[in-house]
Amino acid sequence: MITTARSAKRDAVAAAAVDTARAALLEQVPATSVGDHAGLVVDGERVVTHLFTCTQAGYRGWVWAVTVVRASRQRTVTVSDVVLIPGEDAIVAPAWVPYKDRLAPGDLSPGDLLPVEADDPRLAPGQSAGDEIVDADAMREVIFEVGLGRPRVLSLEGRDQAAQRWYDGDQGPDSPLAQAAPDQCGGCGFLVRLAGPLSTLFGVCANGNANDDGRVVSFDHGCGAHSEVRLAKRHQPEPLPEPVLDDDAEERLETF
Repeated sequence: MITTARSAKRDAVAAAAVDTARAALLEQVPATSVGDHAGLVVDGERVVTHLFTCTQAGYRGWVWAVTVVRASRQRTVTVSDVVLIPGEDAIVAPAWVPYKDRLAPGDLSPGDLLPVEADDPRLAPGQSAGDEIVDADAMREVIFEVGLGRPRVLSLEGRDQAAQRWYDGDQGPDSPLAQAAPDQCGGCGFLVRLAGPLSTLFGVCANGNANDDGRVVSFDHGCGAHSEVRLAKRHQPEPLPEPVLDDDAEERLETF
Protein backbone atom coordinates (compact mmCIF):
# COMPACT_ATOMS: atom_id res chain seq x y z
CA MET A 1 0.00 0.00 0.00
CA ILE A 2 1.53 3.31 -1.14
CA THR A 3 -0.29 6.60 -0.83
CA THR A 4 0.93 10.09 -1.56
CA ALA A 5 0.11 13.26 0.33
CA ARG A 6 -0.85 16.11 -2.02
CA SER A 7 1.66 16.19 -4.90
CA ALA A 8 4.79 15.41 -2.85
CA LYS A 9 7.46 13.54 -4.73
CA ARG A 10 8.40 10.13 -3.33
CA ASP A 11 11.92 10.20 -1.88
CA ALA A 12 13.81 7.06 -2.93
CA VAL A 13 16.10 6.99 0.13
CA ALA A 14 13.29 7.45 2.63
CA ALA A 15 11.09 4.92 0.81
CA ALA A 16 13.87 2.33 0.91
CA ALA A 17 14.54 2.77 4.64
CA VAL A 18 12.34 -0.18 5.66
CA ASP A 19 15.04 -1.82 7.77
CA THR A 20 15.85 1.43 9.53
CA ALA A 21 12.18 1.95 10.35
CA ARG A 22 11.77 -1.62 11.61
CA ALA A 23 14.88 -1.32 13.81
CA ALA A 24 13.52 1.86 15.38
CA LEU A 25 10.19 0.14 15.96
CA LEU A 26 11.78 -2.87 17.65
CA GLU A 27 13.49 -0.53 20.10
CA GLN A 28 10.03 0.47 21.31
CA VAL A 29 7.95 -2.73 21.14
CA PRO A 30 8.61 -6.53 21.31
CA ALA A 31 9.36 -8.31 18.06
CA THR A 32 6.34 -10.56 18.64
CA SER A 33 4.08 -7.52 18.15
CA VAL A 34 5.51 -6.55 14.75
CA GLY A 35 4.49 -8.21 11.50
CA ASP A 36 5.27 -7.65 7.86
CA HIS A 37 5.89 -4.35 6.13
CA ALA A 38 2.43 -3.17 5.01
CA GLY A 39 3.36 -0.28 2.74
CA LEU A 40 4.28 3.35 3.08
CA VAL A 41 2.74 6.80 3.00
CA VAL A 42 4.49 9.78 1.37
CA ASP A 43 3.73 12.57 3.85
CA GLY A 44 5.69 15.34 2.17
CA GLU A 45 9.00 16.23 0.60
CA ARG A 46 11.57 13.67 1.85
CA VAL A 47 9.10 12.51 4.53
CA VAL A 48 7.81 8.92 4.44
CA THR A 49 5.84 6.83 6.94
CA HIS A 50 6.45 3.07 6.85
CA LEU A 51 3.62 0.82 8.01
CA PHE A 52 4.02 -2.55 9.74
CA THR A 53 1.19 -4.88 10.71
CA CYS A 54 0.52 -5.18 14.43
CA THR A 55 0.35 -8.77 15.64
CA GLN A 56 -0.41 -7.91 19.25
CA ALA A 57 -3.56 -9.56 20.61
CA GLY A 58 -6.57 -7.27 20.62
CA TYR A 59 -5.25 -4.99 17.86
CA ARG A 60 -6.49 -6.68 14.71
CA GLY A 61 -6.26 -4.31 11.74
CA TRP A 62 -3.94 -1.84 13.51
CA VAL A 63 -0.55 -0.90 12.07
CA TRP A 64 2.70 0.46 13.44
CA ALA A 65 3.60 3.74 11.72
CA VAL A 66 7.26 4.78 11.65
CA THR A 67 7.96 8.17 10.07
CA VAL A 68 11.41 8.84 8.63
CA VAL A 69 12.81 12.10 7.28
CA ARG A 70 15.80 12.75 5.04
CA ALA A 71 17.36 16.16 5.41
CA SER A 72 18.38 18.04 2.30
CA ARG A 73 21.59 16.70 0.69
CA GLN A 74 21.83 13.86 3.25
CA ARG A 75 22.15 10.19 2.31
CA THR A 76 20.60 8.77 5.48
CA VAL A 77 17.24 9.19 7.18
CA THR A 78 16.25 10.16 10.70
CA VAL A 79 13.37 8.49 12.55
CA SER A 80 10.99 11.16 13.80
CA ASP A 81 7.95 9.26 15.08
CA VAL A 82 6.76 5.76 16.06
CA VAL A 83 3.05 5.31 16.72
CA LEU A 84 0.30 2.69 16.57
CA ILE A 85 -2.63 3.73 14.37
CA PRO A 86 -5.85 2.01 13.24
CA GLY A 87 -5.99 0.65 9.72
CA GLU A 88 -9.01 0.39 7.47
CA ASP A 89 -10.16 -2.89 9.09
CA ALA A 90 -9.23 -1.96 12.66
CA ILE A 91 -11.60 -2.40 15.54
CA VAL A 92 -11.89 1.00 17.17
CA ALA A 93 -14.14 2.48 19.80
CA PRO A 94 -17.14 4.43 18.46
CA ALA A 95 -17.00 8.20 18.45
CA TRP A 96 -17.63 9.65 21.89
CA VAL A 97 -21.14 10.99 22.39
CA PRO A 98 -21.75 13.17 25.48
CA TYR A 99 -24.03 11.58 28.05
CA LYS A 100 -26.69 14.26 27.69
CA ASP A 101 -26.91 13.53 23.95
CA ARG A 102 -27.33 9.79 24.57
CA LEU A 103 -30.30 10.14 26.90
CA ALA A 104 -33.61 8.86 25.60
CA PRO A 105 -37.10 9.54 26.96
CA GLY A 106 -37.59 7.44 30.07
CA ASP A 107 -33.90 7.20 31.01
CA LEU A 108 -34.14 9.60 33.95
CA SER A 109 -34.90 7.89 37.24
CA PRO A 110 -36.25 9.50 40.44
CA GLY A 111 -33.51 11.72 41.89
CA ASP A 112 -31.54 12.04 38.63
CA LEU A 113 -30.54 15.57 37.62
CA LEU A 114 -29.95 16.82 34.07
CA PRO A 115 -28.69 20.43 34.20
CA VAL A 116 -29.31 22.63 31.17
CA GLU A 117 -26.37 24.63 29.84
CA ALA A 118 -26.53 28.39 30.18
CA ASP A 119 -26.28 28.91 26.42
CA ASP A 120 -28.70 26.13 25.43
CA PRO A 121 -30.13 27.28 22.06
CA ARG A 122 -33.51 25.75 22.90
CA LEU A 123 -34.12 28.40 25.55
CA ALA A 124 -34.32 32.19 25.49
CA PRO A 125 -34.59 34.81 28.28
CA GLY A 126 -38.13 34.99 29.57
CA GLN A 127 -38.68 38.70 28.96
CA SER A 128 -37.34 38.61 25.41
CA ALA A 129 -38.30 35.16 24.06
CA GLY A 130 -35.36 35.27 21.72
CA ASP A 131 -33.54 38.62 22.13
CA GLU A 132 -29.83 38.28 22.83
CA ILE A 133 -28.80 39.09 26.41
CA VAL A 134 -25.27 40.18 27.27
CA ASP A 135 -25.26 39.13 30.94
CA ALA A 136 -27.67 36.21 31.38
CA ASP A 137 -26.96 35.76 35.13
CA ALA A 138 -27.70 39.39 35.93
CA MET A 139 -30.88 39.26 33.86
CA ARG A 140 -32.10 36.19 35.78
CA GLU A 141 -31.71 38.11 39.05
CA VAL A 142 -33.73 41.03 37.69
CA ILE A 143 -36.48 38.74 36.42
CA PHE A 144 -36.67 36.95 39.77
CA GLU A 145 -36.79 40.18 41.81
CA VAL A 146 -39.36 41.90 39.62
CA GLY A 147 -41.48 38.78 39.36
CA LEU A 148 -41.73 38.69 35.58
CA GLY A 149 -42.17 34.92 35.51
CA ARG A 150 -39.86 32.21 34.28
CA PRO A 151 -36.21 33.20 33.72
CA ARG A 152 -36.13 31.33 30.41
CA VAL A 153 -38.71 30.11 27.92
CA LEU A 154 -38.61 28.13 24.68
CA SER A 155 -36.71 29.80 21.90
CA LEU A 156 -37.89 29.54 18.31
CA GLU A 157 -35.29 26.84 17.74
CA GLY A 158 -36.39 24.89 20.80
CA ARG A 159 -40.05 25.12 19.80
CA ASP A 160 -39.34 23.94 16.25
CA GLN A 161 -37.26 21.02 17.54
CA ALA A 162 -40.05 19.94 19.88
CA ALA A 163 -42.69 20.21 17.17
CA GLN A 164 -40.63 18.16 14.74
CA ARG A 165 -39.86 15.54 17.40
CA TRP A 166 -43.53 15.16 18.34
CA TYR A 167 -44.69 15.07 14.74
CA ASP A 168 -42.16 12.38 13.79
CA GLY A 169 -42.89 10.28 16.88
CA ASP A 170 -45.57 7.78 17.84
CA GLN A 171 -48.13 10.56 18.33
CA GLY A 172 -47.72 11.85 14.79
CA PRO A 173 -49.53 10.93 11.57
CA ASP A 174 -47.13 8.18 10.45
CA SER A 175 -47.45 5.78 13.38
CA PRO A 176 -49.19 2.43 12.72
CA LEU A 177 -51.97 3.44 15.14
CA ALA A 178 -52.70 6.62 13.19
CA GLN A 179 -52.49 4.88 9.82
CA ALA A 180 -55.21 2.42 10.87
CA ALA A 181 -57.42 5.02 12.60
CA PRO A 182 -60.91 5.74 11.22
CA ASP A 183 -60.52 9.49 11.79
CA GLN A 184 -58.02 12.12 12.94
CA CYS A 185 -57.52 13.75 16.34
CA GLY A 186 -58.32 17.20 14.96
CA GLY A 187 -62.01 16.30 14.89
CA CYS A 188 -62.11 14.36 18.16
CA GLY A 189 -64.08 15.68 21.12
CA PHE A 190 -61.44 14.41 23.53
CA LEU A 191 -58.73 16.68 22.11
CA VAL A 192 -57.63 19.54 24.39
CA ARG A 193 -55.91 22.19 22.30
CA LEU A 194 -52.58 23.63 23.36
CA ALA A 195 -52.11 27.36 23.87
CA GLY A 196 -49.59 29.48 22.00
CA PRO A 197 -47.89 28.90 18.65
CA LEU A 198 -48.10 25.09 18.90
CA SER A 199 -51.91 25.25 19.14
CA THR A 200 -52.24 25.18 15.36
CA LEU A 201 -50.81 21.67 15.10
CA PHE A 202 -51.00 19.89 18.46
CA GLY A 203 -53.31 19.09 21.33
CA VAL A 204 -53.47 16.75 24.33
CA CYS A 205 -55.55 13.57 24.32
CA ALA A 206 -58.04 13.47 27.22
CA ASN A 207 -59.64 10.10 26.47
CA GLY A 208 -58.88 7.72 29.34
CA ASN A 209 -59.58 4.74 27.09
CA ALA A 210 -57.07 5.79 24.43
CA ASN A 211 -53.42 4.76 24.22
CA ASP A 212 -52.36 8.41 24.03
CA ASP A 213 -54.30 9.67 27.04
CA GLY A 214 -52.39 12.62 28.56
CA ARG A 215 -49.96 12.85 25.63
CA VAL A 216 -49.40 15.51 23.00
CA VAL A 217 -50.82 14.39 19.65
CA SER A 218 -50.81 16.04 16.25
CA PHE A 219 -54.13 16.98 14.71
CA ASP A 220 -53.60 14.42 11.93
CA HIS A 221 -52.82 11.63 14.41
CA GLY A 222 -55.65 9.24 15.22
CA CYS A 223 -56.76 6.06 16.93
CA GLY A 224 -59.76 3.78 17.25
CA ALA A 225 -61.06 5.63 20.33
CA HIS A 226 -62.10 8.72 18.34
CA SER A 227 -65.18 10.40 19.83
CA GLU A 228 -67.16 10.05 16.59
CA VAL A 229 -66.36 6.41 15.89
CA ARG A 230 -69.44 4.34 15.16
CA LEU A 231 -69.46 0.59 14.71
CA ALA A 232 -70.55 -0.72 11.36
CA LYS A 233 -73.63 -2.93 11.41
CA ARG A 234 -71.51 -6.03 10.91
CA HIS A 235 -69.40 -5.10 13.96
CA GLN A 236 -72.33 -4.50 16.30
CA PRO A 237 -73.21 -7.22 18.83
CA GLU A 238 -76.04 -9.57 17.96
CA PRO A 239 -79.36 -8.42 19.52
CA LEU A 240 -80.69 -10.56 22.37
CA PRO A 241 -83.70 -12.75 21.56
CA GLU A 242 -87.13 -11.93 22.92
CA PRO A 243 -87.79 -13.39 26.41
CA VAL A 244 -89.67 -16.71 26.49
CA LEU A 245 -92.62 -17.04 28.90
CA ASP A 246 -93.01 -20.44 30.55
CA ASP A 247 -96.85 -20.91 30.62
CA ASP A 248 -96.63 -24.12 32.63
CA ALA A 249 -94.72 -22.44 35.42
CA GLU A 250 -97.33 -19.64 35.53
CA GLU A 251 -100.18 -22.15 35.94
CA ARG A 252 -98.36 -23.86 38.83
CA LEU A 253 -97.92 -20.53 40.59
CA GLU A 254 -101.63 -19.78 40.31
CA THR A 255 -102.56 -23.04 42.11
CA PHE A 256 -100.79 -22.05 45.31
